[in-house]
Amino acid sequence: MVGTVVSDKADKTVTVLVERLVKHRLYKKYVQRRSKFSAHDVGNECRVGDKVLIIESRPLSKTKRWRVSKIVEKAV
Repeated sequence: MVGTVVSDKADKTVTVLVERLVKHRLYKKYVQRRSKFSAHDVGNECRVGDKVLIIESRPLSKTKRWRVSKIVEKAV
């Protein structure tokens, strides 16, 4: 999944906001859905505003089940 880093305050952890479009069952209109994931960032390379690719992994802590695979686009 591709998302935007919204927090990098924790050590080796970033919070990634993923936005996706889902079709409404009744009205057949596309609705925007947002999800936040805690992802493991080994080298503390990600900054707020970066666009990152995250992949699912084994549980790394109570809330971390994702790892940062690569930084797609750096923040300006």
